[in-house]
Amino acid sequence: MSLLKLFNCHLIVTVSLFTQAESANEYFTTRWLRCTYSSPDLSDMVYTDNYHFNKYLFIQFNSTLGKYVGFNECGMRNAEYWNNDTRILQGERGDVDRFCKHNARNYDSAVRSKAVKPNVKLSSVTRAGGRHPAVLMCSAYEFYPPHIKVSWLRDGKLMTSKVTSTMEMADGDWYYQIHSELEYSPKSGEKISCMVEHASFSKPMIYDWDPSLPESERNKIAIGASGLVLGIVLAAAGLIYYKKKSEGQFSLIQIYSDVCTFLSMHVFFIIYFCFDREDPCI
Repeated sequence: MSLLKLFNCHLIVTVSLFTQAESANEYFTTRWLRCTYSSPDLSDMVYTDNYHFNKYLFIQFNSTLGKYVGFNECGMRNAEYWNNDTRILQGERGDVDRFCKHNARNYDSAVRSKAVKPNVKLSSVTRAGGRHPAVLMCSAYEFYPPHIKVSWLRDGKLMTSKVTSTMEMADGDWYYQIHSELEYSPKSGEKISCMVEHASFSKPMIYDWDPSLPESERNKIAIGASGLVLGIVLAAAGLIYYKKKSEGQFSLIQIYSDVCTFLSMHVFFIIYFCFDREDPCI
């Protein structure tokens, strides 16, 4: 994925002049150096040297023109003087390479060339009173740079309708996140996928939606089923113990045998019913 690179380097020098030592009036002259480019090879680099007086631009050097341009009487007078000084012009023209391109390369190598892969998560979203039976969300977290593309596929074909996406949102720590929602009607045997394109990937990454429960949910079901089985065992043992004792046929071996028989008849059915269905009973 190609990235648009835009770099501005600002150097501001401010000089404050006082009309009198006791006066509260101040006049500010500001110099603003700006480097702008969008090409990876820096071939379209534009360097401007801007002079402001109380926020008003009165003279500017533009590398595209190769000379100074004045915007008021004072600026035009200085522009004429500086344009006739070859030493000043050579210095400004040389700053395109010496100042702009040099710093842009350092900036690119230190920041822009770094890419962090997004952490992608697919989840099902339930909307109150929603008209669509299914809403999927594809979320990408902690990625850099911010330029990213998230799209949806149905059986490998791009889906464009009923898709809602957010803009890239800054986390405040150089990382970004984005979310995309798909409203659809599930069909048997179809495959829904989220495709993510980012500078950190050599090719688009495809994440398939798995309608089965995630591992955390399966663990909860397993714990619940285990608790259910344990409760049944204790209840069965207590019931059989009470029954045998009331009949005067108290025997631990017999109770153990009766409990095992009871479990073989009921617990297997409960476990099968809970774990061998697409929609678990717990």
